[in-house]
Amino acid sequence: MKNQFIKTIVLFAFLSVSLVSCSSESSTDDATSTDEVVTELHAAYAQFNTDATDIYLSNGGTTVTIETTGLPNHETVYWGSSSPLYKDEPDVETTPSLMSSNNNATTITVDATPNLTGSSVSTALNTIGIAVSGASIFNDSEGNGPLSAAAGSLDWTGAHIGPGVYHYHLEPKAFSNDDDNLVGILLDGVFLYGRKCNTTGTYPTDLDTSGGHTTTTQYTNGVKEYHYHIINELYSTTGSYIAFAGPYKGY
Repeated sequence: MKNQFIKTIVLFAFLSVSLVSCSSESSTDDATSTDEVVTELHAAYAQFNTDATDIYLSNGGTTVTIETTGLPNHETVYWGSSSPLYKDEPDVETTPSLMSSNNNATTITVDATPNLTGSSVSTALNTIGIAVSGASIFNDSEGNGPLSAAAGSLDWTGAHIGPGVYHYHLEPKAFSNDDDNLVGILLDGVFLYGRKCNTTGTYPTDLDTSGGHTTTTQYTNGVKEYHYHIINELYSTTGSYIAFAGPYKGY
């Protein structure tokens, strides 16, 4: 799939380290500062939509590259009425673009093992991660203003087109709705999950300021790993939850 679409390269290459403690704030006492080479992809990557994504180890096994068409595998009004995935959403104030006429292709490269020793970094506009559906994840802003100003254009799964690629701002109900499901991977190489914790089956109470903590997940085979959750706090008047506001922890 690597040469089947025009790619917008967003390259993040940075130091990788071993994961750290399971406290609500990540400790750096036991962290190392050497690049960590891996020989196989994290098991969570198997959950990504293979029709849209091509995921592979890069830079000698220190990073993972995700190439995506950006076309999700679920229904939305943004597919347009001629598509079998079209969903009639009369209450959505749709933007002019449709999935079939919009270039959604994106490529990101992330650490195979995130660096949790550096300073937290704020999210920026545009793609901050790739969801398991193959579409982009954005933060809690719309342009240079609050997301609430564009909330009317969000479809049933908290996404829209405008500006740029089709992307999620809110909890993507098409594949994570008040559960512990994998949502995607963010630019710092840290995985994002739904509002509930797989370890406890409930909403986590020990999340740090980034919405992350260190526990086992359904893809870590009993090993504790730092990861994010969608925070269980309603956003504005949307009746839903911000996918990820930041800051990143893994830079």
